Amino acid sequence: MSDETPLLSPVSNVPEYTVSEISGAVKRTLEGNFGRVRVRGEITECRRYPSGHIYFALKDESAKLAGVIWKFTAQKLDLAPENGVEVIATGRISAYADRSSYQLIVERLDYAGAGALLARIEALKLRLQAEGLFAPERKRELPLLPRVIGVVTSEQGAVIQDIRTTIARRFARPILLWPVPVQGEGAATRIAEAIAGLGALPEAGPIPRPDVLIVARGGGSLEDLMAFNDEAVVRAAAASPIPLISAVGHETDTTLIDFAADRRAPTPTAAAELAVPSRADLLAGLASRSVRLGGALTRHLQTARLRLQQASVALPDLPSLVGLARQRLDDRTGRLSRALPSYLVLRRNGFAGLTTALDAALRHFAAARRGQAMRILARLTPAPLAASLRERQTHLAGLAARLESVSHRAVLARGYALVRDEKRQVLTHIAAIRPGSRITIEMQDGTTTATTTHPPPHQTELPLGET
Repeated sequence: MSDETPLLSPVSNVPEYTVSEISGAVKRTLEGNFGRVRVRGEITECRRYPSGHIYFALKDESAKLAGVIWKFTAQKLDLAPENGVEVIATGRISAYADRSSYQLIVERLDYAGAGALLARIEALKLRLQAEGLFAPERKRELPLLPRVIGVVTSEQGAVIQDIRTTIARRFARPILLWPVPVQGEGAATRIAEAIAGLGALPEAGPIPRPDVLIVARGGGSLEDLMAFNDEAVVRAAAASPIPLISAVGHETDTTLIDFAADRRAPTPTAAAELAVPSRADLLAGLASRSVRLGGALTRHLQTARLRLQQASVALPDLPSLVGLARQRLDDRTGRLSRALPSYLVLRRNGFAGLTTALDAALRHFAAARRGQAMRILARLTPAPLAASLRERQTHLAGLAARLESVSHRAVLARGYALVRDEKRQVLTHIAAIRPGSRITIEMQDGTTTATTTHPPPHQTELPLGET
């Protein structure tokens, strides 16, 4: 064989594949053999992209498996994936040819066992408690008799029927139901939206706003009740402007919404009993209070009447005192009416006496002064002047005598009397005297009063000494 003989390629019976063929074969193999699986592991390397997809890995003691949650699946998950949480991921195995890797496409996430769920719930409870969402001072009193009762629960099942029956039996009130799923995908979101929606109703709107709110569901496993342990539900219950009663599960079940609610009921029936009072109990209470109030009022009136009687014994006899005072007043009035005319007469007589004495004194004084003046003039004046004064004096004496002769006092001195009426007017005729009138009679030595009866027969009186 010469050196120019060409080299031939070795012949092999191993099939030849392209990269795409191998990647496709691996993908088909994985998806065929592991169509739908449940994988348990701890979430790590969790990342949420702006597109809404979530990428993470599940790991255990010796291996790690990549996983992805598409955006439309992530929106329906009951729990949000977080690093360090042990979960059971349900989905299918698929290959990613660009990186020659395989991954778990997750369709559902669940907590891995009761221990993991309880640890998760306890961690959330401590965090919310530190924020003050469970503080006792946040609790509000329930209204005594609500006008409308709001209920957040499933529209099917025994829960809503129990609530309706109990409220109708105790005290019928309108019920406003906001139906929601109470477990499964999206239940927590729907429950939180229902609580917030009822609280956002206007008080005077077409749909009446409830006065009390019941969030309820029947019993179930821990996984079934996880919607009421969701952070969004707990925050919605704490922020509700309407007093809220939680009634989730059986009496032994406890969820985080119980701590945020204003009152917790062990069952939905007990929640309805808390929401409305018993009409029979109210009527019995009113009757009892009415009897007690009537008895207390009767005792109060009896005590007041007894005190009034005791006080009346110590009080004087007011009618008798008033009658005695009225009698004394009448007596004083009568005495005063009689004493006043007598007093006036007495004062008038005294005044008349003083007048008479004063006139006499003035006449005496004038005579004395006149005599004294004449003696002085006799000594001081010459004879012609003295003669003239004597002549004047004689003329003055004549005038005085004439004046004295026409004075009524001179007439009184001859036995006559001067009669006046109550107004001090002089009476000159018998006809001017009225029966029963009081008259004043003035004589030489004083005045007196009299009351007329009947006027005497008309007669002509002559002065004494005349015929």
